[in-house]
Amino acid sequence: MIEIKKRESGKYSFDLKTQGGHTLLKSVDFTDQQEAQKIVKSLNQVRPNGIRFERKTNHDGKFLFNLKNSKGKLIGQSLLYNSEAGMENGITNLENTITSLANLGEL
Repeated sequence: MIEIKKRESGKYSFDLKTQGGHTLLKSVDFTDQQEAQKIVKSLNQVRPNGIRFERKTNHDGKFLFNLKNSKGKLIGQSLLYNSEAGMENGITNLENTITSLANLGEL
């Protein structure tokens, strides 16, 4: 499930969620709704040579990942995970959710 919303700043962002409503990814802000929709439609490139995952650890030792396009531009960021295995499961869940949404024509 993808939820595009307008922020108080007038910019747009989206959250990519599981069917159960758990947030897997929060996007960066986009200048308009069309730009956000364009990025959402490009998510089906989460295959080799498409979108990339950048794995990180924050200063508190929590794990997270960034989602970037093939040109290295940041698309969004995950929530924090307590373990590296949890983060890897989050990446797998995100990939599966995107594939599921693409197959249903929701991207």
